[in-house]
Amino acid sequence: MARKSEPVLVIGCGRFGIALARELVRNGTEVLAMDASETTVQRLAGMIENIVVADGTDLEALEELGAADFHTAVVAVGNLEASTLATSNLAQLGVERIWAKALSKQHALILERVGAHNVVQPEHDMGQRLAHLVSGEVLDYLRVADNWVIAKTKPPRFLVGVPLGESHLRKDHRITVIAVKPEGGQMFTHADSQTHLAYGDEILVMGTTRDVTRFAELP
Repeated sequence: MARKSEPVLVIGCGRFGIALARELVRNGTEVLAMDASETTVQRLAGMIENIVVADGTDLEALEELGAADFHTAVVAVGNLEASTLATSNLAQLGVERIWAKALSKQHALILERVGAHNVVQPEHDMGQRLAHLVSGEVLDYLRVADNWVIAKTKPPRFLVGVPLGESHLRKDHRITVIAVKPEGGQMFTHADSQTHLAYGDEILVMGTTRDVTRFAELP
C-alpha cells in the first residue's frame, strides 16, 4: 500500500470505500475520495475532508482531478462495469499501484487484465474467515495468499512442554509456529526453536489452509 507521506485516491464511497478512506486518514495518510453520487458525497462530507463528486468511469474527470499524480489508487466501486472501467482508466493514466475491489473471482480476473495490481474480495474473504471462527477451529484467521494463511489457535496437547525445535512441526504437520502469547499475557512475541508452550497459550501458525485447519483440529 502507499507510504503515509503519499496521498491515496479512493474511487467509490460505499461502506467499503468510506471505511477504507477513514482508516487511512486516521493512520495519517492524505486521501482524496470521490463518488459519482452527489447525494453520497454530501452525506459523507463531514466524515472525509477531501471528498468530491466525480465519476471514475470518466477518463476526463480523472484527468481533471489529477489522478495521474497519485502513486496509489483504490477502486472501491460496488458495480462490475463501473469498477472495471475505473480500473482501466487508472491504468491508462499510469497510476503505479492500483487496488481494486472485486465482486467475484471472475470479476477479479477481469480487473487484473485491465490493469489492477492488487485485487481484494472483502465479502469472500470475510466469509472464509467467519467460517473458520464459527466452526471453532481457530481463534482468528487471516488469508495472506491464495492458499496460505496465518491463524491464531491454542497449542495441541502433544506440543505442550516440548521445545519447538524438537517438535518436528514442519515435517509432520507442514506448519510453522511464528509467535506465541502466554496465558494472561498482552502481547505476542516471536517463537524460536527454544520456545516452550503451555496449555493456555495462544499461538500464531502459518501454512496452507488445509494444513493449518488440520493442525487446529488436533486435540
